[in-house]
Amino acid sequence: MSELFDAVDALLASRAALPPPAERKRLRAAHGLTIDEVATALKVRRATVSGWESGKTEPRPPERDAYARLLDKLAELYPAADKAPS
Repeated sequence: MSELFDAVDALLASRAALPPPAERKRLRAAHGLTIDEVATALKVRRATVSGWESGKTEPRPPERDAYARLLDKLAELYPAADKAPS
């Protein structure tokens, strides 16, 4: 049964909503990550991550899933100013 749930989770993650490009860049920078570090972790080229952050391109699975996970975790650590806890 676990395999079925894993398969469903993978489908949902592959369509995961990503924050706008500027927010992607803000989150990366807030954690002190370089574009090269993110590219290396996701096994893509530097230009690929740069395109995602500029809005010129969008990530596709399986990189999209990993990138969405990274951004979700960073958003928990560095909430946007308008979403900061009061």
